[in-house]
Amino acid sequence: MITLYDSLISGNAYKVRLVLAQLAVPFRAIEMDPFDGSTRKPDFLAKNPNGRVPTVLLEDGTYLAESNAIIWYFAEGSSLAPASRLERAQTLQWLFFEQYSHEPYIAVVRAWKHFVSKLSPLQELDLPERVKRGYAALDVMEKHLASRDFFVGGRYGLADIALYAYTHVAPEGDFELARYPRIRAWLARVAAQPGHVTITAQPPRA
Repeated sequence: MITLYDSLISGNAYKVRLVLAQLAVPFRAIEMDPFDGSTRKPDFLAKNPNGRVPTVLLEDGTYLAESNAIIWYFAEGSSLAPASRLERAQTLQWLFFEQYSHEPYIAVVRAWKHFVSKLSPLQELDLPERVKRGYAALDVMEKHLASRDFFVGGRYGLADIALYAYTHVAPEGDFELARYPRIRAWLARVAAQPGHVTITAQPPRA
């Protein structure tokens, strides 16, 4: 059985839990606190030198890190994976967008506003620009969804999972999704998929 080094507050870790649940892959989870320094200790850094969750321990003893790489690994060959060369490239396009243009703004603003009791002066200074860029990412998504139900290939897949993770909790960072009707409809379609679990669903513990 695989082991997931997890965090219930992390959208990146949630991506992995969601894929594993929808593919009915058994796993055990070890909860990590991303704020208490435990992921920066030598024993965890030996598993993932970047010191972040999610990290998975595969059955052969290999450690795999980075949420989008992990979900790609488990989804390969399944209905969640892209079906053609073009769809693979388009899926990667959205995975890169999520990590470069979406997560650094929507996820970080959520963390600062929902989980941090007091921001540093530098964070306070940086916050308005992160909010602006978060809305810019949502604008791109809303436009893309104008003519489609899902992000790639007309069906639910990895691009949707990657983008759903932090988009559906964006209101925890005070992002107003009311202005994005297509995104809200897409969020409902994702939540209606077979095997869907919520970000707060308790996974099986080690």
